[in-house]
Amino acid sequence: MNGLFSGAAARAAQRSAHTCLEELTASVGADGLDAATQSPGLLATIDQHAAGIRDSLSSDVRPLTAVILAAYAEGVRDAAFKHGWRPPAGPIDWTENDWVLNRLLAVCSLARTLP
Repeated sequence: MNGLFSGAAARAAQRSAHTCLEELTASVGADGLDAATQSPGLLATIDQHAAGIRDSLSSDVRPLTAVILAAYAEGVRDAAFKHGWRPPAGPIDWTENDWVLNRLLAVCSLARTLP
C-alpha cells in the first residue's frame, strides 16, 4: 500500500510545484526575464543569483527539479514576508535592486532550464 500512495504523493507534489513556478513566472518571471534581455546589468545580477541558488541547493550533487525550486522560492518569499518585505503594488521597476525580486526572478530563470 505504501508504494501506491507514495506515487500519488509524488505526482501531487510535481503538480503543485509546477503550479507554483507557473504562478511565479506569471507574476515575476515573464516581465523580469524580458527586462533582463534589455539590461546587461540585470541579466548579470540574475545570473549571479542563479549561481547562488544552484550552490545553496547543491545542484552539483543532485539535479534541480520543479519541486526543489518551488520549495526554495516559497522559502524565500516566506522569509521575506517575515522580515517585512512586500511585493510592489503595481508593475515591477526592474531598475531598482530588490534582492527578493531578483532572487525569485533567478528561480524563474532556472525553472526554464528544467526538462
